[in-house]
Amino acid sequence: MESDVSTNRSGDAVTDLHPCYEIDHYSYKFTTKPSAICVMLYVFLTLLSLITVCGNLLVIISIMYFKQLLTPTNYLILSLAVADVLVGILVFPFSMAFSLSSCFYHEDLFCKIRSSFDVSLSTCSIMNLCCISLDRYYAVCQPLTYKSKINQNVVFSMIVASWGISTLIGIGVIIPGLHKEECKDECFIDVLMANTVGPILSFYLPVVIMLCIYLKIFLAARRQAHIIHSMGKCGAAASKMERKATKTLAIVLGAFLFCWTPFFLCITFLPFSNEPVPLPVIETLNWLALFNSMLNPFIYSFFYSRFRSAFKMIISGKILRGNLANSILH
Repeated sequence: MESDVSTNRSGDAVTDLHPCYEIDHYSYKFTTKPSAICVMLYVFLTLLSLITVCGNLLVIISIMYFKQLLTPTNYLILSLAVADVLVGILVFPFSMAFSLSSCFYHEDLFCKIRSSFDVSLSTCSIMNLCCISLDRYYAVCQPLTYKSKINQNVVFSMIVASWGISTLIGIGVIIPGLHKEECKDECFIDVLMANTVGPILSFYLPVVIMLCIYLKIFLAARRQAHIIHSMGKCGAAASKMERKATKTLAIVLGAFLFCWTPFFLCITFLPFSNEPVPLPVIETLNWLALFNSMLNPFIYSFFYSRFRSAFKMIISGKILRGNLANSILH
C-alpha cells in the first residue's frame, strides 16, 4: 500500500497531503515553517486532547469517589473512561507527532507504536461497550436474576478479558510490518490480517453482537410496557430508571459507531480499491474516530443526572472541603 501511494503521489504533489508535513529528500518530515492552518490544527487537536483527558477524569473520579456510583454498570463505564483517558494521553500526542499521512510513507518504530495504541484502545472501547450491552440485557430482560449473574467478580472478569484481548490485537497489528523487506507472497496474508481479519474481530463482530443485544432489549422493553402499570409506583420507577440507563448507554454506542464505522470501512476496503483513497480523507476519518473519546463524558452529563451532579461537585471543589462520598446524587 505504501508503494502505491508513493507511486501515485510524488514530489511536490505530496506536500499538500498534510498542512504540517513536507517532503525532504524522499522523507516525510514535520515542516520547519508551519503555516497558520498547521498551527490552528495543532492548537485544536491539543485542546481536544485536554478536553478528552479532563472529561474522562471527571467520570473516573466520580465513580471512584461517590459510593452511590459504585455499581456493576459503572465499573464498566469506568473501564471505558480509562481507555478514553489513555487515548487523550497517548494516542493524541503520537498521532500529532507521527501523523497517519507521514506513517504511510515511512513507518518507523514510533508509527508502529502509534498504530498499536490506536488499535488496542479502540478495541478496548468496543469490548467494554460489548460488556455494557450484556449488563443492560440482564438488567432489563432478566431483572430478577441480574444481581446474581452480574456481580463484581463477573464484571472484573469482563474488564480483564476486554483489556487482555485488546492488548493482544494491538500487538498483532505490529507483526505484519516486521518483515516488509522480505515481503513477497506473505504480503497478501499481512494485508488480509491487518485490513480484513483484524477489523472483523475487533470491530464488526462485536458491533453485530451489540446491535443484536440492544434489539432484544428493545423488544423486551416493549413487551414490558403494557404490564408496567400493574407493578406499582416502586416497580415503575425501577423499570424507568433501567430503561433510561439503557437508553443513555445505547446513545454511547451510537456515538461510537458514528465516529468509528467510516474509518473501519475505509481501511477494510482500501486494499481492494483501484483508486487510492486520498490521505487527507483517511486522516480526517482517523481524527473523527479519536474524537469519540471526548464525547462520552458529555453524553453522561447530559443524560445522567447523577453524573451531572457528581461533575458539579468535583468542578466546584466541594469534595475537597468535606467528605461527600456518601452524598445522595439526584
